[in-house]
Amino acid sequence: MSEQQSLVSRQMTIEEIFSSFPGKGQRLAQEITNTGLSCVGCQAATWETLEAGMLSHGYAEEEIDALVSRLNAILEEEMDLTTISLTKRAATKFLQILEDDGKTGWGLRFADKAAGCSGFEYVLDYSEKATSEDEIFTSHGVEVHVNKKIVSRLIGSQIDYVDGLNGSGFKISNPNAKGSCGCGKSQSY
Repeated sequence: MSEQQSLVSRQMTIEEIFSSFPGKGQRLAQEITNTGLSCVGCQAATWETLEAGMLSHGYAEEEIDALVSRLNAILEEEMDLTTISLTKRAATKFLQILEDDGKTGWGLRFADKAAGCSGFEYVLDYSEKATSEDEIFTSHGVEVHVNKKIVSRLIGSQIDYVDGLNGSGFKISNPNAKGSCGCGKSQSY
């Protein structure tokens, strides 16, 4: 990634942010919506800059700078491209969900399916046990089961859990994504 492409700036549109950094589209979308902007996926995002959009919605200069800083912090997070991992926060949340649902000891099924405006959406589900068709990754005490046929699309992914007023849930950063939709929910390879 060139120096010019390595940072989000106030002058970028939401569309430019997602097209420049599709591998972290879900995390970026969550941060933008947590700020209170509902422009993720709206048509204004195709031509209005982040700065212009925030100013027109009554945000102060400091709030724009703070959001840009948080978005760039997400981009600067290191990813292990040799595995599929969960953040500590995601693992803790998943283990709690398993306990609450009486499925202690189960793993996490991670996949994708054809859907969404960019081609594929991620799928997370319970997995009682891995099959012979699966590759197993272990992260923070959680087994992640992935069908061997799709590992090449998902390898290097990091699964995080975010909690916010405008939505909570598991968010995926995938360095293999080549494009991401405006809402950050689907991706292409």
